[in-house]
Amino acid sequence: MILDIVFYLLLAIGVFFNLLAGIGLLRFPDVYTRLHAGTKCTTFGSIFICGSVILLGLKYWYLGSNDGSVLAIHTAGALIAILITNPTGAHAIARAAHRSGVKPYKAIVDDLEAMPPKKATVKKEANE
Repeated sequence: MILDIVFYLLLAIGVFFNLLAGIGLLRFPDVYTRLHAGTKCTTFGSIFICGSVILLGLKYWYLGSNDGSVLAIHTAGALIAILITNPTGAHAIARAAHRSGVKPYKAIVDDLEAMPPKKATVKKEANE
């Protein structure tokens, strides 16, 4: 059936991008390029893998199984969580690495180097 071919195609594309992420984590020289490979590829790969699972869940739901709708809904929720947390986490790690003084590999220009880190301000209460 054509739906099974689409399911396996989406699954293969997702696994391919997640494999590229693993290779990028091993091959790239510094934390910034590794974050780029890990975040971009795993997010894109997860979209395709979750798409294939949602498609499979909808197929089972169409065939009369209530478990298929639950599978599709839970996978869609997991995909939304991945799409929000994966880039946010990578940004936080890159920011922490930069503030810790980790330099990019063979960087020519670092635009953030001249900017001093922002200090946290604590507001004093009026009663003091």
